[in-house]
Order: sequence, then structure tokens, then C-alpha cells
Amino acid sequence: MQSNDVRTLLNCTVPTAAAGVIATAVSGAVAGGKGAIGAAAGTLVVIAFMAIGMVVLQRTAKAYPSLFQMMGLVLYTVQILLLAIVLAVFKHTSLFNTRAFAFSLLAAALVWIAAQARAYMKTKILYVEPESAGTPS
Repeated sequence: MQSNDVRTLLNCTVPTAAAGVIATAVSGAVAGGKGAIGAAAGTLVVIAFMAIGMVVLQRTAKAYPSLFQMMGLVLYTVQILLLAIVLAVFKHTSLFNTRAFAFSLLAAALVWIAAQARAYMKTKILYVEPESAGTPS
């Protein structure tokens, strides 16, 4: 993983974790201990899914640069579908408050996507390899 990829991962993880802390505090105040557990679990699920997706996308970009854009679109679709599956699986659980889980999952996903878009806009990544001075044209 390149240094700009690690920087992007950090620029996405930190705001998402901060949103998760806020969601956990609000859910704890509104729904009690189970609400706080649900909000924390939702945030952790989003961070895990999105971070794994970013790593997969970067490895694909390195191995198959021509598939990067298509893989990015497929990856986002799969991530959203997996988050929907997680919501469906935990719909009737009594381990935590499912509403707090769902709202924090949604909020964390939106924060991650916004942070990722901002990180990519701010990062200056060369998309054309500059010629070195020693190689003839």
C-alpha cells in the first residue's frame, strides 16, 4: 500500500470513528447501554467493511489498472449490499438496540463516503508517469 493510500485510509477512518463516538454517546443517552453497544457495533462494521474495500480496491488498481474504475463501482455496490445484509441479519437481535445500530451504521457510512471523496479531491496523485531525464523519447 502506498503512502497516499494509507493517508486516505486515515483521513476516512478518523472522521468515521469520531462520528461513531458521537453516535455512541447520543445512543447511550437516548436508548441506554444497549443503544451505545448498537451504535458502537454499527460504526465498527462500517469501518471494517469500508477499510477492507479500500485495501481490495488499491490492490486491484496495482495489479490491473485498467479495471480500477469498474472495480470501484462494483466494490461500492457490494459494500452497500453487505451493509444491508448485516442490517437484515441483526434485525431481531436482543444483543443491542437495532435502531441505534441502523442509524449509526448509516451515519458512519455517509461520513466515510464524504471523507473518502474529500481525501481523493485533496490528494494530488499523478495519473501520467512523467518521463525521467535519463530516458530518450
